[in-house]
Amino acid sequence: MTASPHALEILQIAATAADSKGGEDLVALDVSGPLPLTDAFLLVSGRVERNVMAIAGEVEDQLNDAGVRTLRREGRSEGRWVLLDFGDLVVHVFHEEDRMYYSLERLWKDCPVLPIELPVHDAAQ
Repeated sequence: MTASPHALEILQIAATAADSKGGEDLVALDVSGPLPLTDAFLLVSGRVERNVMAIAGEVEDQLNDAGVRTLRREGRSEGRWVLLDFGDLVVHVFHEEDRMYYSLERLWKDCPVLPIELPVHDAAQ
């Protein structure tokens, strides 16, 4: 199986939103094969708890504005690992230390990486 067109569409919205709030090291994985309940994961890092919260909030706002309902939200109070479940897409926003510790990329290493397109940022900014 491969990720659905809807999953790919909302993945792009989520990735752009995360990037706009300083999300780093964005990785998208097609988990549609091993997981019957979702198609894709988006993994994002934030440098500090406040950044993690801002990234998660922007992703949720942008997807909700696009008509995608949040099915489940966990970890917002701590700001270390926020999980946002949108059905076809699950977004994991990690504090960079927690991302290294849990290493989801290693856990899901057999899943294909999905391309995401992010705006080019001016290095002078």
